[in-house]
Amino acid sequence: MKFFAVRLNIIDKPEIERKIHKINTPLFGGAAIFLAFFIILYFARAKLLAGDLESHHWLGFFVGACFLMIGGFLDDKYNLSPKVQIIFPLFAIFSVIAGGVGIDKITNPLGGLISLGQLQIPIMAWGGAIRYFTVIADTFTVLWLMGMMYTTKLLDGVDGLVSGVAGIGGFVIFLFTMTTKYYQPDIGLAALILAGACFGFLIFNWHPAKIFLGEGGSLLLGYILGVLAIISGGKIAIALLIMGIPIMDVVWTIIRRIIAGQNPFKFSDKKHLHFRFLDIGLSQRQTVVIYYGFSFIFGISALFLQSKGKVFVLAGLIIIMLFIAGFFTYLDRKRKII
Repeated sequence: MKFFAVRLNIIDKPEIERKIHKINTPLFGGAAIFLAFFIILYFARAKLLAGDLESHHWLGFFVGACFLMIGGFLDDKYNLSPKVQIIFPLFAIFSVIAGGVGIDKITNPLGGLISLGQLQIPIMAWGGAIRYFTVIADTFTVLWLMGMMYTTKLLDGVDGLVSGVAGIGGFVIFLFTMTTKYYQPDIGLAALILAGACFGFLIFNWHPAKIFLGEGGSLLLGYILGVLAIISGGKIAIALLIMGIPIMDVVWTIIRRIIAGQNPFKFSDKKHLHFRFLDIGLSQRQTVVIYYGFSFIFGISALFLQSKGKVFVLAGLIIIMLFIAGFFTYLDRKRKII
């Protein structure tokens, strides 16, 4: 992929303030993860189709990933505007929904399940069945997948950060699907393949990175994690705990930019949490290890907690994030006084 990126001049150049790398670095490394993941899935299709999911579910998943890689290639090559960039993630989500994947119920922390399957509108026939737009369920699906994709997109600012966190996420989902209560070997296999693809890529993405994920790759990893969280029994809480700190960092960034009168999606800066860790003297490797630790510890904790316990852990994550945000706000004010 590095060879093709150089030949096609898909290079990330450290010409703007937000960039922290010092030399030109090839992009489009996400294509390597895309190819490894889906090629292995194809050869393992017999085991995948032995579970609850059918071919049209996996096809919608694959088509959506293709949209992301095409959009990522075009953005890395031609620097698309945000209004054009968002088209490809939306197409990816609609492909998943058309394939029959969606959040049709959520767990009630007080017990039982809350159904989201009301208000169905028929839209098309695919896979031998009528496909519906389920207003509440599919709206949740759009928000969930868009949130996951843009979390990994905005997180991709330090070498090895997104690929490592996504690899940990895949491994934790694999462990979850291997438990007796939630045994899903087909989903577990897909999650393990994701983890292997990410950790294999991490060898080349570890600081100093030889190749970057690129736009398509950073979106792809959030997309795959988000879809796996849905199809592994709708266990959104697992992914929320794995990606808790990055998700809250994105939420905090959006709030901060809105308060400052900036467009939260167009404006780029170096105030993301991973950049702030660098500001206080941590290295890139130390920064990503901190993220890895949070993702692994909170992800593993989800394996041993019931719904109420996960709510308390999520609350703990919010408190940690508020403390970190307060600490860096204090440092900013102290620097201004000095």
